[in-house]
Amino acid sequence: MLNFVIPDFYPAAAEILLLVMLCAILLVDLVLPESKRWWIAFLTQATLVGGALISYVMLVDGQVVLTFSNMFVSDSLGSLLKLLTLVSVMFVVIYNRGYLALRGLEKTEYYALLLSATLGMMVLISASHLVSVYLGLELLSLSLYALVALDRDSAPATEAAMKYFVLGALASGLLLYGMSMIYGATGTLEIGGIAQSMYQGTANKSVLLFGLVFLVAGLAFKLGVAPFHMWIPDVYQGAPTPITLFIGSAPKLAAFAMAMRLLVYGLFDLASQWQLMLLIMAVLSIAIGNLAAIAQTNLKRMLAYSTISHMGFVLLGLVTGVVGGSIDPNRAIAAYSASLYYVIVYVLMSLGAFGMILLLSRAGHEAENIDDFKGLNQRNSWFAAMMAILMFSMAGIPFFVGFWAKFLVLLAVVDAGMLWLAIFAVAFSLFGAFYYLRIIKLMYFDAPADKTPIQAGFDMRILLSINALAVAVLGMFPQISMYLGTLSLLRSL
Repeated sequence: MLNFVIPDFYPAAAEILLLVMLCAILLVDLVLPESKRWWIAFLTQATLVGGALISYVMLVDGQVVLTFSNMFVSDSLGSLLKLLTLVSVMFVVIYNRGYLALRGLEKTEYYALLLSATLGMMVLISASHLVSVYLGLELLSLSLYALVALDRDSAPATEAAMKYFVLGALASGLLLYGMSMIYGATGTLEIGGIAQSMYQGTANKSVLLFGLVFLVAGLAFKLGVAPFHMWIPDVYQGAPTPITLFIGSAPKLAAFAMAMRLLVYGLFDLASQWQLMLLIMAVLSIAIGNLAAIAQTNLKRMLAYSTISHMGFVLLGLVTGVVGGSIDPNRAIAAYSASLYYVIVYVLMSLGAFGMILLLSRAGHEAENIDDFKGLNQRNSWFAAMMAILMFSMAGIPFFVGFWAKFLVLLAVVDAGMLWLAIFAVAFSLFGAFYYLRIIKLMYFDAPADKTPIQAGFDMRILLSINALAVAVLGMFPQISMYLGTLSLLRSL
């Protein structure tokens, strides 16, 4: 007779809430009259708030708990990233409502897929087993494919969804193949068990290295770093702007958690191998992202290449945690904390930047081109200032929060003895400053091409202002968010 142990459901309380409410929303939709459709948005937002409160309680608790046969872990890093993911999706829901309603795209399917993708991210963040990593990743990916194709009458959206699906399926196959080889080499699918097998010397290292290559390739696709970046510009440009806003924000937190769980927690003994691969991808991402962005006239495509560059900086933090096979705990914590801080800051800036595109869009007009921001200061000086804050921060201008994110990563790089890499990153950041400052020049020194008043709702105006001002305030008091990220990482290691 099998001994079945009832798992502890409490560590997965936030995920269970999302799953139950997702099913409830789909059932409510069957009986809800058309005039009451706003209830779906309300229930979605209430679900996200509830999940965020649960994640906050677990973050304060700070305990490390394994459940579901060690397939799911609740720790401070996971709780922090889940809290930030849920808050990011709350911003996404508010930013997107007006745009989707004007175009007839505010359907129950949108909210269901949004919650499904969020659930996938949360599972991925807390995965401590290769099966749960893959389940979370596929739940996220399949939901994103459908969201990109949400506007079925749009040829660019359909094309972007097909490209995303085909390339995403290829990346998932690489990742799954790598996981199978790691299982063959270690005899376990648990991330902790993999680390223990390598530490004890029982793993087949040759097979492990082959598996590592496939694993890093799949991971690089999900992060969107070169040379696995080609899907990002096409998907960002072709997808409806609300979906681009979602893809460009919260999933980056889950991808970072996936990298930490697999590489740092599971395959740390192969650090010298995966660090070299990440180093090459970081250098390529920073160079290609910044140079390609200069030539773009579509703002969404420009921000796509900008994302590639920013993810290169995130990789630099992971690269410099261990140098030459020697482990310095203080340096490792500083490097991984810098990488964590960078991805959090990037999500905050990305929400604001794509939110500005939605703010200027209206029925029959998409404010996707750089020229759409011409003379914004004459149309609305407040939101021109908010966009300027976001662009200054993305460019890494002192003393906005983006500057501190870059500074911490570069400090970790220099501390690791890679001065040449820090100089390279700074040099290409100067190229990046050009295309960000070009937006500011258009807003303040060019005549407006369109003088139509901004038509966004009051809630979006307030939230977007809070978003941009947070970029400025956190830049003036960076130690608050730095301390929170470092403490969460320390509790999880």
